[in-house]
Amino acid sequence: MSTTSVRKPRTTSTSASTPMSPVTRGRVIFVGTGPGDPDLLTLGAIAALADASAVILDSDRQSPILEHPAITLAEEAEVTTLGLSEAGRPLSPSARAKIVLKHACSGARVVRLVHGDPFLDNAVADEAAACVRGGIDFEVVPGVSSLTAVPEYAGVDLTHGGGVHFASATEGRFSKAAAAPWGAASTVVVSTVVSMINSLVEAAKAAGRPGDDHVLVTLHGGSTEQLTVGTTLDELVSVVKSTKAPGTDPAHVIIGQAAEQRSELSWYETKPLFGWRVLVPRTKDQAAPMVARLRTYGAHSEEVPTISVEPPRSPLQMDKAIRGLVEGRYEWVAFTSVNAVKAVREKFEEYGLDARAFSGLKVAVVGEVTAKALQAWGIEPDLVPTGEQSAAGLAAEFPPYDDVLDPINRVFLPRADIATETLAAGLINLGWEVEDVTAYRTVRAAPPDASVREAIKTGKFDAVVFTSSSTVRNLVGIAGKPHPSTVIAVIGPATARTCEEHGLRVDVIAGKPSVVELADALASFAAERRDALIAEGESVLRPSQRKPTSRKRV
Repeated sequence: MSTTSVRKPRTTSTSASTPMSPVTRGRVIFVGTGPGDPDLLTLGAIAALADASAVILDSDRQSPILEHPAITLAEEAEVTTLGLSEAGRPLSPSARAKIVLKHACSGARVVRLVHGDPFLDNAVADEAAACVRGGIDFEVVPGVSSLTAVPEYAGVDLTHGGGVHFASATEGRFSKAAAAPWGAASTVVVSTVVSMINSLVEAAKAAGRPGDDHVLVTLHGGSTEQLTVGTTLDELVSVVKSTKAPGTDPAHVIIGQAAEQRSELSWYETKPLFGWRVLVPRTKDQAAPMVARLRTYGAHSEEVPTISVEPPRSPLQMDKAIRGLVEGRYEWVAFTSVNAVKAVREKFEEYGLDARAFSGLKVAVVGEVTAKALQAWGIEPDLVPTGEQSAAGLAAEFPPYDDVLDPINRVFLPRADIATETLAAGLINLGWEVEDVTAYRTVRAAPPDASVREAIKTGKFDAVVFTSSSTVRNLVGIAGKPHPSTVIAVIGPATARTCEEHGLRVDVIAGKPSVVELADALASFAAERRDALIAEGESVLRPSQRKPTSRKRV
């Protein structure tokens, strides 16, 4: 693809005038995303995405990258997926370049996310060259190469004598000339796609590799869907075909000596929650810390909102409280949730105020997650419980009112309409006058898709994590009870009692009321379960893979 850029002559004037601001030029940043694990993103990749006005993905498989807690996209950033051609094949370099240029020529700062490393794992050089021809500047943020990362995720040690030959091709066929060095190498590592496996086998045999040569093939390397299978060169095509993986899916093949010694070093696919499908009855914003922790154990989480947050029926109470806050009516403001922070912040923006209005106020929060929401607003909380991070924990550490040290005795407490009286009662006992204000209402969310409801009822989820009694009641109300085979994990005793009231048997209770502690507790349960199955000589299957049991609900 070539383009011609015609510049209009610049108009000059002999009289003094204010210099014209130059038109913003588009820019393309090719960002390597690694093999599939969002945690392998570099700091450069995170910074590039934060500044992007347009993001272009290789495929929908890269979408989870944008959901990683470290990633922040501008609200106006446009996200596009390249997808496939009408024939169902990957787009040609020229077709990809056309899409990239279309965004960049409008002055956008385009981040082109590329699987693996841009110049090592993918043929993006043609796209970069097209940018140059189109008068668009480009840069590259290198990523972790799939050629070396995926073997490590598969537990393969590549430091063997005899040498390792690396090859990468994602379109076309493997030529005999390019594959000629494969015959003499102790180990061959090839990054490709499923549709090219047959060509790979033909090229390897033509180079002199025997049909009974040891082979490891890894699909979806670095993701929670990773699958590594040991086979031989003769059986490779049939093994990959049996997985029913689409032809465009990435595949990494290791041939030779290194493929023989994997069993002792397999670390990723043996994580305690590897491949587990975990249901998280919370919104994405609320679930982020837990989802991030679950991913470190190999789990794939699916968030299902069980509540919807709406403004209070009348804004008068909040309006009065915000005016009082600005006028110095309060000594403290106590936030018990991220939603409370969001509600107050929205009111501030409605009045044209910002975080500076909190000057002179003391601010308390119920826990670290709420503290982060405040810090994102530019406010550093004065009090975060060091023990139990709950309303009771905050009340236990809140200072008592002192009529000598405290010029004002009022506390502004913005909260949900269904919140308990625990904190308000605790503050009153400490001598404070509490203005308990409904900042938002919580209503039951709409039911999830029929496919999700069916998965919940039929045991397709391996585990569900409940973080409050309301998430139990609301999930059962909008989607039904989880299947008896599904592992139930809860954040504390109160939530466990609610589960039992609904006929659900609780398997895991977090040691501390924290979403991260809950994820850790579920992982520990899964590890003990795995060890017990191995000790009994049974196959280690996920809960969703085992035959239905007659486990009775309490």
